[in-house]
Amino acid sequence: MKYRSWLIVPGNNEKRLGMTQGVGADVVVVDLGDTVPREARETGRRHAAQWLAASRPSGTGHRPTARWVRINSFESGLWREDLAAIMGSGPEGVILPRASGPDAVRELASEIYGHEERNGLAPGSTRIMPVAGETPTAALHISDYLESTHQRLDGLAWSAGGLGAALCVRQRRDGQGGWSDACRFVRAQVLLTAHASAIRAIEAPFEHFEDEVGLERAALRARADGFTGMFAVHPAQVAVINRAFAPPAEEFDEAREIVAAFAASPHLGSLAVCGRMVDRADLALAQLTLTQADRPVGIAAGSGEDLRRGAILRPA
Repeated sequence: MKYRSWLIVPGNNEKRLGMTQGVGADVVVVDLGDTVPREARETGRRHAAQWLAASRPSGTGHRPTARWVRINSFESGLWREDLAAIMGSGPEGVILPRASGPDAVRELASEIYGHEERNGLAPGSTRIMPVAGETPTAALHISDYLESTHQRLDGLAWSAGGLGAALCVRQRRDGQGGWSDACRFVRAQVLLTAHASAIRAIEAPFEHFEDEVGLERAALRARADGFTGMFAVHPAQVAVINRAFAPPAEEFDEAREIVAAFAASPHLGSLAVCGRMVDRADLALAQLTLTQADRPVGIAAGSGEDLRRGAILRPA
């Protein structure tokens, strides 16, 4: 599977949930938090559980779209009720907003493990992605995820909106579309920590959904900087994000040659491909490039096919 576009859909919007399958998003994130009015929380949980159950993968294991849920933050006091409502439908992952750090991941993992056991789900099958750095304190400790990596940790995300609210920032972008200093700091820390931990790094959404040019520029910049995917706040953004994260033809062809060359000479640490010397770091990037492509690879992409850590073999 590809994990380029992460479409956020309010859990209480039954109509939008029903339209997600034809949008082309790699991941649908059913939101139970900020996009759902407080009076509609129970409705959101019910619709989310129904949608998750209806879109559950078939016995073939084929998953054209991954199913994730963004629960409420710990401080809201609502997150346990969110989990109780949706875990029986077996989502692939849970996004935790306003995560304080690795301890929050461990607490969430422990709660999820109990739900997996009660619902007959495979231990460790539910992944976790915290939204890192949404408070000043959390922003200064993003690297802690590297020191205390949990096996359920699938990736790191960040939120310009959440950070901006915490800092009372009036303008998160400058006149050229670049991020403010605080946003750049958190964004860079999330990106570096994710890559150091060999997990996904997901870019914050581009909120002006009618500005296709601005979205394309932001998505291309995110991929160039090393992000593996990007959130979408509107279905119209999905195709733009997917295109931006798909490698150009020449990049794909070179990546394919690099993977093939190392497959033919697995004992070598570096070799010549396309007129230049490449090493194992180039191989890792080439493998990731092939997973983002929209065409058949024709050769095994190796360990780069899934950046996630292996399945958990013990209680979380």
